[in-house]
Amino acid sequence: MNPPAPFATEKLIRFHHCDPAGIVFYPQYFVLFNELVEDWFDQGLGVDFARLHGEMRLGVPMRRLECEFLSPSRIGEKLRFSLAVKKLGGTSMSVAIEASAGGAVRVRALCVLVWMSLDTHRPVAIDQAMRAKLGQFAA
Repeated sequence: MNPPAPFATEKLIRFHHCDPAGIVFYPQYFVLFNELVEDWFDQGLGVDFARLHGEMRLGVPMRRLECEFLSPSRIGEKLRFSLAVKKLGGTSMSVAIEASAGGAVRVRALCVLVWMSLDTHRPVAIDQAMRAKLGQFAA
């Protein structure tokens, strides 16, 4: 059996991600992190992110986010974003995120996502089927 692999995808750094110096304005990384989570649900977990919110009335807001900015990224670069589950709790999960280019890590983050009811805005238990899917990306 192969060890679990992190989910990975490439993102193009666009003009709107950058500040006047031509490098990614650090809050834009938070937008890119959220896009990564959406891509992970859609492509990695096989869970339609729009359906999760609209029909299932569940969300995964970020409760905590710690970042380390290691090197600047510039417009036109393609960054490889990866995500791995570090800890899976009853109603939340910690995920490690890295963005790199040319083998050099540009930004690293640890994010706590909460499994939440969009009707009550309260955490809810992660069911067994979802736990099995999330486990495929455990590091």
